[in-house]
Formats: sequence, C-alpha cells, structure tokens
Amino acid sequence: MRLIFCFVTTTGGFGGYRPMNETEITKTEAKTEQKKAARFKKIIQVFSGRRWLWLLGILIVVIGGIYAYFLYSGRAPSIANKRGAGPTVRALPVVTATAVKGDINIYLTGLGSVTPLNTVTVKSRVDGELMTVLFKEGQVVDKGALLAEIDKRPFEAQLIQAQGQIARDQALLANAKLDLKRYHDLVAEDSIAKQQYDTQKSLVQQLEGTVEVDQGQIDTARLQIIYSRITAPVSGRIGLRLVDQGNIIHATDTNGLAVITQLQPITVIFTIPEDSLPPVLAKLKAKQSMQVIALNREQTKKVAEGFLLTVDNQIDPTTGTVRMKALFPNKNNELFPNQFVNARLLIGVRKDTTIVPTAALQQSTRGTFVYVVTPELTAQVRPVKAGPTEGDNVSIDEGLQPGEIVVVEGADRLREGNTVELQGQGTNTSGKGK
Repeated sequence: MRLIFCFVTTTGGFGGYRPMNETEITKTEAKTEQKKAARFKKIIQVFSGRRWLWLLGILIVVIGGIYAYFLYSGRAPSIANKRGAGPTVRALPVVTATAVKGDINIYLTGLGSVTPLNTVTVKSRVDGELMTVLFKEGQVVDKGALLAEIDKRPFEAQLIQAQGQIARDQALLANAKLDLKRYHDLVAEDSIAKQQYDTQKSLVQQLEGTVEVDQGQIDTARLQIIYSRITAPVSGRIGLRLVDQGNIIHATDTNGLAVITQLQPITVIFTIPEDSLPPVLAKLKAKQSMQVIALNREQTKKVAEGFLLTVDNQIDPTTGTVRMKALFPNKNNELFPNQFVNARLLIGVRKDTTIVPTAALQQSTRGTFVYVVTPELTAQVRPVKAGPTEGDNVSIDEGLQPGEIVVVEGADRLREGNTVELQGQGTNTSGKGK
C-alpha cells in the first residue's frame, strides 16, 4: 500500500492536508492532490532560497549593536577626528609648593623610654603592727612626709628597760671609782697590796664599758621608735598601697608598703647610631648644651623639651647604638615613667639652604627626583640630592633653586612633559623660609 503525504500545519496555513489511502480516492482526486503538493513544494523552495537574506539581516543588527556600545562608551572615533581634527590633551590637576631659602635644624632621632631619677620602695625598718596609713594612692608627697605608723609601745618599753639598766650600772661605776681612789691613797701609804689596787682599776674599766653598752641599747630603742614612723625618702608620686592597715609587717618583707616615683625632674633614655656619636661627644666636651625634644609615638606632637645630660660609656655591640640620657623639668607632668617617646637631639643648624615639602620627593631606579612646573605649565623631571629633614620639610643640597615650583600632590600620574593644571599652592611648615 502506497501513502501520499502532504505538509500539514497546526494553523491550517497551507491547506491542512492529511495522508490519504490510494484506494479511497479517485484518479481525479489523486491528480488534484498531486498538483496541490507540487505547489506547496514550490513555496517551500522559495523560502529556502531566501535564507541568506535572514542571515544578512541578523549580521547587520549585531554590527549595529557593537558600534552603539563603543559610541556610548567613548571609544568610537569622534566626528572631529573623522574630519581631520587633532586629539585634545587633558591637563593633569596637581598641587604645588614653592621652594624657599631658609634654615633647617639637624636632628638625631631615636626611640626612648621615660625613666625616673629615683624609684623607691617604701619599707619598714622594724617589725610590728601597721597601726595607721596616712597616704592616699596616687598622692604626690614631699620628702619627709609621714606615710604610716607602726605600733611603738614595744620599743618604748625597751627604752625604759635600757634606761633603768644604765642607771644601775652608772651607780656601780661611781662606787667603783670611789673605791679606786681610796685604794690609790692606801697604796701610796703602802697599806694595801698593789694587786688589789690594780683589780679595782680593772673593775672600773669594766663598769665603764657596761655603761656604754647600756647607752647603746637606749639609742637603739629610741631609733626603733623613730623607725616606727615611716616617712617618704624622696618627693614624688606614690603608687598603689601594697599592705593594709592592721597587718603585721617585717623589715625583711620584699614588697614593702608602696612605691614612690620621682616625676620632677625626669629623664628619657634613648639610643642613636654609633656613627652619629662623634659630633655629640664634641659638643659635650665643649660643654655646649644640646636640646632634646620628646615627641609622641606618631611623631606629630611635641610632648616636652629638655637637654642632653650624659652619654653611656660603651656601645651596644648587638645593635650598634649608644644610649643617651636627657633631663626634662616635667613641670606639668607631661612625661610618665616607662612611657615610650621619640627623642630628637638637636646637633646643628644648616643655614641658607633650599627647602621644599618632603612630599615633593619622588624615588626611581635612578635616584631621588622632583617634578618642577615650568612657566609653560608642563612637568619637568629634576634629579636632586636631599639633605636633612625637619618635620614635613626637607633641604635640597643640589638640583633645585629657591623660587622654583615643585609638585607635592598628583605626581604619581605625571610623566616628563605632561601638561599640568594648578589646583592649589602648598606651604612649607618650617616657618624659616626667606
């Protein structure tokens, strides 16, 4: 059985034919079906021949989308460029500062620690009950101020006993001296043996020694009474109380009652490299006072000002540094014991030098350089030789003259010959420019 197939669409667009059995149709109907099938085949062939038109349309849409993307993103060539106009050069904004002529201080900087001149642990020198505590924690006390009292009654009893003992021994000594005088007269008359006189003389000397021992016991008892009153050995700030009232304390206790730290004056011990030691020793030998400034940890604020007191007698071989001690009046208690500070030792002044902000210095494989702004507002690379720094300023030994303009902000985007746009004028913070 042979079947004839027609193309059928669900919407009935091209006839809606179905397969037909040859036995169910007549020859006329078969011819009609064949004609219709031939027409449908021609229509399909027409659409198949125009497929390249659809592909071309899709390609045009894709190319148009890509061009629109580059156009809105700024990457498409402008109309001015197409017409032959040259590209516009955009000036880079920078902040500048003018090099000035002035004086700059030369400092040696080192990390230091605040160290008190005196730190005393207050201890009892006698044993006994702590009767009274007269200080407050954190109080500033003067030398000789009464801090605490220990029960002194046992020492007063010892004093009375020693006084009674010496009174008895002094009476025995007086009687022995009278007998010695009598024996002296009798020996002169040859009434007694000289041996008896010598024995009496020795007895007098023994009693004199006993009286001296008694006097020592009296002095000891009086001293213990004095020691029962605990006073401040130095002036300073007293720390936290280590023993409470009512406890039995001993002279052998290791902790003591409290710790007193002297705050005025106070010292700072810091280190400098051994290579920087000769100029410091030269100034000390000439008895020249050298200023020392204590800065905070960030080196942004001056905490106190003092002078160099002395230098250690040896160099630390492990670090190659030498210790310095500076003295500060510390009248307002700016410095606190064991506080970490940055110490700056002034060793000289460089006069009439070119000064620029430290931010103007740039580093490259060829060395240190700055960007100089020319009168045509272009950036020029200028190699320089930097000198000492003070705060936010640095001296320039070679490569720059006073009055020239240097870039302090925006240099990271600059290249030789770039056009710049001045956004602001920086200032030098030394205050010594001329």
